[in-house]
Amino acid sequence: MTHLTEGAKAPAFSGKDQDGNKVSLADYKGKKLVLYFYPQDNTPTCTVQACNLRDNFDGLKKQGIVVIGVSPDDEKSHKKFETKFTLPFPLIADPDHTIIDKYGVWGEKQLYGRKYMGLHRTTFLIDEKGVIRKIFLKPKSKMHAEEIVKSWGAFAS
Repeated sequence: MTHLTEGAKAPAFSGKDQDGNKVSLADYKGKKLVLYFYPQDNTPTCTVQACNLRDNFDGLKKQGIVVIGVSPDDEKSHKKFETKFTLPFPLIADPDHTIIDKYGVWGEKQLYGRKYMGLHRTTFLIDEKGVIRKIFLKPKSKMHAEEIVKSWGAFAS
């Protein structure tokens, strides 16, 4: 779905998280970043994915990996989602699709034969220099942290 490719420079972004704090790509220079895009707060698959990242957050952190979620929901929705599921990472509100469009994750989807426009669940692994190392076009929500760790491990080899 995305027009971006592995090995390309990650597009700069800036947005506000669930607490109203400004979050930008530049804040994570020198860190391994998981930038994951998900369609909507409090929906079944998005919740499974967020909770998988939450449950494995300490392990990711020990490996120097930081996590940021992005969806079209607003800050208020993100705050409720974070509080309900005790999420330990920032969730950027992008209702205007500024970041979503830069990363090319908005497009036509299909559900039960009905076509509509929506966000394609996609995760980008961005290295310490701001380069996209891996793009998960169809992340496995129940095992996403495991996929991430395996991919980062492969880069070290």
